[in-house]
Amino acid sequence: MKLREIVVEKAIVPNLTATKRDDAIKELLDALVASGKVSADMRDAFAKSIIARENKGSTGLNHGVAIPHTKTTSVKSPLAAIGVSRTGVDFNSLDKQPVYSIFLLVSPEDKPELHLDAIQAIFSHLSKDQFRRFLRQATTVKDVVTLLEEADAGQVAR
Repeated sequence: MKLREIVVEKAIVPNLTATKRDDAIKELLDALVASGKVSADMRDAFAKSIIARENKGSTGLNHGVAIPHTKTTSVKSPLAAIGVSRTGVDFNSLDKQPVYSIFLLVSPEDKPELHLDAIQAIFSHLSKDQFRRFLRQATTVKDVVTLLEEADAGQVAR
């Protein structure tokens, strides 16, 4: 699965304003709603579900990245929003460091294989130092989109 297949361009937030985990999740959900890909009446339910999942175990991984996610019957295919924080967000990450790059994923509940494919696609790129560094340096939606296209084309090294 390619990142460009799941990342909603209008839900890329290159300058995330939130500094707290729950606020960052809501800001990215707001971007998905504003993009028209997620209905506004589902925003709070998604936020509640994602935050409940985070309270069970953080999706904040090492190296300043997080992949908060949920499954729902309200979407037909995986949708992702991306947030880049300049100041860092406390996600209670495994390495106890702030998160600077967040991929928020909403997947169809009845298609677990698509959810796993999307998580794998996101994680495989976030595990690359160069990808993480370029994403953190991105200041515009165009910067992020270019990085995603290069990553999908295999042009981003480890």
